[in-house]
Amino acid sequence: MSAASIVRWFTPAPDSGVADDLRRGKSPWADSVHLLWSLWIFVTPLFDNGVHGYTRTWLWFTLGSYPLFLLLFAKIQLAPQRTAYLYAWAMAVLCFALLRWYPSGLSYFVYACVMLNHCRMPLRTQLVQLVLLNAAMLGLAWWIGYPTSVLVIMPASVIVISVIMLVERINKEKDAALRLSQDEVRRLAVLAERERIGRDLHDLLGHTLSLVTLKSELARKLALADPPRAQREMEEVERVSRHALAEVRAAVTGMRRSDLAAELVSARLMLEASNIAFDTVMPAVLDLSAEIEASLALVLREAVTNIHRHARATVACVVFSRETESFHMRISDNGRGGLAAHGNGISGMRERVRALGGTLAIDSPARRGTTLDVEVPVRTASKSAAAGMRLAPALAGLEGGA
Repeated sequence: MSAASIVRWFTPAPDSGVADDLRRGKSPWADSVHLLWSLWIFVTPLFDNGVHGYTRTWLWFTLGSYPLFLLLFAKIQLAPQRTAYLYAWAMAVLCFALLRWYPSGLSYFVYACVMLNHCRMPLRTQLVQLVLLNAAMLGLAWWIGYPTSVLVIMPASVIVISVIMLVERINKEKDAALRLSQDEVRRLAVLAERERIGRDLHDLLGHTLSLVTLKSELARKLALADPPRAQREMEEVERVSRHALAEVRAAVTGMRRSDLAAELVSARLMLEASNIAFDTVMPAVLDLSAEIEASLALVLREAVTNIHRHARATVACVVFSRETESFHMRISDNGRGGLAAHGNGISGMRERVRALGGTLAIDSPARRGTTLDVEVPVRTASKSAAAGMRLAPALAGLEGGA
């Protein structure tokens, strides 16, 4: 066999388990940890002091079969998932061929049943193959004369291990589906935002640019026939252009501004993707100014980023509460704690809160999680209206006196 053939033989198929691990940023050698169970091949002779102990026959069978087993194990990881089951059956055939003289080969049978979980097939097909493999093993072992304990323990062990591996595979598929759904949510959010920006720009600039074009054409035509009117038209073009520029700047400012609802959605996506349970409590009506909400959203973003990167938490919670003259935000997690009170991220959050006239308190004992309490003063719309009503008579009096 040439070197090129060997390379092709060990090149992972696009839909193989190794290729899937590489796409998810996982080491292709991670599943090799399951080979530790193959130590039973070398331990089994300890339980047989008769003809099947550590004999020369056992040694030759081990030297001849174990490398073949490792090759089949690797091919299950590298082969297309629709055909990987053939290598699992090959493991079972290896066990059946050696079963009369080599009890350690029962470990190959266990691997054959368990590795079916690495093959892409319907659950019913997998169960049928598992039953067929166990029936073949039981019939052959009974015919050879294996003890009853082996005939009971082997199928039970295989079923338990297969169920555990099946649950792991189902959870892996659910995680993959969750990542796909999160990517789709992000893609749709970006698409919706692009469409919204396009509509806003069309509404803002479509009429204005058409008006500027018409007036510019009119001014060009009047430049020689009626210069004063042409000048007035150009002054009108300048006024409309300045107004459009102000509207565009206001729109861009609004596009850049963050809000708490959007940050909560981003926080949930980020934390749940990291297997951190996320919960939030928010009042029905926030009634916050755009400046306050944008600053609090940035504080929330920084805090959630710290939880994601450094906290090693399993649960995070954000609670909002509103009082008459203040708004309170509490961000907590059950991570390792010990948060530095003067890090760059904390300093930035303090500055934002201080600019709003508020306070930021941190409670972060080691190994007991972290809690950030943010409190900022607010003025309700009703209070502002009441103040305006109280000032109205005084203003009326001043106007009358004038």
